[in-house]
Amino acid sequence: MRGNRRSKLSVLAGASALALSAATATPALARDAAQAPVEVSMPAGIGIVEGVATAPGAEPGADAPSPADEDETGTAHKADAVVSARAAPPSNTCLGGVAAYGAKGCFQHNGDIVWVGDTEKDGMSAAVGVYTDYGRAAEVCVNRLGMNTWATCNKDYRESGNVRLRVLRYDGDTGKFYQPEAWSGWLPVDGKF
Repeated sequence: MRGNRRSKLSVLAGASALALSAATATPALARDAAQAPVEVSMPAGIGIVEGVATAPGAEPGADAPSPADEDETGTAHKADAVVSARAAPPSNTCLGGVAAYGAKGCFQHNGDIVWVGDTEKDGMSAAVGVYTDYGRAAEVCVNRLGMNTWATCNKDYRESGNVRLRVLRYDGDTGKFYQPEAWSGWLPVDGKF
């Protein structure tokens, strides 16, 4: 009987040691494995607007390249846009600053401007979804200018309404949005809380 009890304890101790070694080894394996981005579902028919770089002190969208600025290959002067995008952080009147991995966003009430910052070099663009409390269709402002840049989308929202921001990542090749994501609270369009 005593031998049977010892064998049961030995088996139990061995199983516990095996479980402990598996539990401590699992986090190391999880860190080494590449994590696939998790797709986010968006409302059907959501509008996607490409943000533009804004030079310091200029009206948002004023320095956006026009078709006349394109060279013979049909490529706009993207390097100039990226330089100005890096030079123009959000205005100090930007409300509802929200951030998630790779993306930052805020809403500038004077001018109804959505700011989108890209903070990671991961092959995806930063995106800020804008939702209203009065039934206007949701839209997403996308920053395709690259890492450490800011882009703006100049919109026109009802002054008596509120907007809510949702920052996330966007893959232009697939047209899909990815986590992580973060939401702001409701922000008054007129800037008056």
